[in-house]
Amino acid sequence: MPPSGGRKAAGSLAWAVALPAVMILGAGVGQWVTWIGVVVMLAAVAAAACLIGGVWHRAGAATTASVAGFLLMLFAGPAVYEAYMTTVGEPASAVVTEVSDRHNRRGADMFCSVRETGGDRATYEVSQQENCFGQAEVGDRVEIRKDPLGLLDPRLPDGPDQENTTEITLAAATGLTLLTAAATFYAGQRRRQAV
Repeated sequence: MPPSGGRKAAGSLAWAVALPAVMILGAGVGQWVTWIGVVVMLAAVAAAACLIGGVWHRAGAATTASVAGFLLMLFAGPAVYEAYMTTVGEPASAVVTEVSDRHNRRGADMFCSVRETGGDRATYEVSQQENCFGQAEVGDRVEIRKDPLGLLDPRLPDGPDQENTTEITLAAATGLTLLTAAATFYAGQRRRQAV
């Protein structure tokens, strides 16, 4: 017996909120421990594909939600990291001590070493994930943002050619979240019963 209209809407809404929320959670955890975040994200995308395409029999919506979920992996992690560090990160004065461009199989990887000028004078090595894109030079004084919990590496400030990158990343992540939620809700509302 198919679910009633109210139950179908409530169930669709619950899935439309839960699936993107787990994807964003996985992306956020991936900024701390990459492999755990990837496993959570892939499990959420697989659950969306199985539920929407397999149980609800909505192949187009399953494809949309899955593709948007994979793209969300690329944008949600940096968006969560940047938003977290911008809002709760503790500012600390630092000086850039080294900038290196390490080439590997994937291409160039930028790394910046920064040393705090106050406090405990800790030294950190930050990568492109923490906003080291070569915008700082050795000897530059910068204000880094430190994680108050100490779980994430500090974030370098944006350079002059990086205007609005945080806003763009957040907008992309928000759009992909809404697309995933909309595809899930639509599929739940228009689900087909197995024949």
